[in-house]
Amino acid sequence: MTDPSDLPGAPIPRLLAIMARLRDPGAGCPWDLVQDFSSIAPYTIEEAYEVADAIARKDWQGLKGELGDLLLQVVYHARMAEEAGLFDFAAVARGVADKMVARHPHVFGSESRDKSPAQQTADWERIKSAERDGRGTLDGVALALPALVRAAKLQDRAARVGFDWPSAAGVAAKIAEEAGELARAQAAGAPGEVAEEFGDLLFALTNLGRHLGIDPEAALRAANAKFERRFAAVEAALAARGRRPAESDLAEMDALWNRARAEERGGAG
Repeated sequence: MTDPSDLPGAPIPRLLAIMARLRDPGAGCPWDLVQDFSSIAPYTIEEAYEVADAIARKDWQGLKGELGDLLLQVVYHARMAEEAGLFDFAAVARGVADKMVARHPHVFGSESRDKSPAQQTADWERIKSAERDGRGTLDGVALALPALVRAAKLQDRAARVGFDWPSAAGVAAKIAEEAGELARAQAAGAPGEVAEEFGDLLFALTNLGRHLGIDPEAALRAANAKFERRFAAVEAALAARGRRPAESDLAEMDALWNRARAEERGGAG
């Protein structure tokens, strides 16, 4: 087994060697040895979100570390695949390099670079569509994506073949329709229907965001962050009065919430 310390000047080979050592049946880590693709996948998703979080916070030193953690996930999966005789890290790297060359004929081929970013995006999607030749329009949208992200991707795919509202106004009308259906399901006392109609309403709201050029996942993240900020302000105001939220009531907390909102908006209310 290669000793990773023998490769100080070659970061990728060293990282691959470290992973091989961790997975070595005779000298590896007991925890690493019992892992498989399914058990590691949640960590992979978590690390991707931590990358996004570091970017949102503009924590560039933190981003360096989070990118390393995400790279480790790629190395981990590639090592397990190599052990199973499926492929190795080199094949992963080769595959994505080949894909980037094929999808950028305006950089690596003879096509003109004299195109707008929007046209290049359209060409990218056209090439991807050709790669999916023979598969359904919605095939390949990963099930493990966050539901809002996946909904937007499904809608994007359908829109490319003409299955889409012509304008945001049509989507807004659909939202009103879905909200009415949700209210009727609630009135009927049908829990299964309530959940279904609530899902339909979220799907329609996602579609409106897409028509407005808004990333629904990013918008909800921003709303979450705003809620956290304002509730923290409510807690701080209560603490200054010697109380905790559980010792307050809705009227007081709502007034403090409105004050926090006004202060965020520069007193605009």
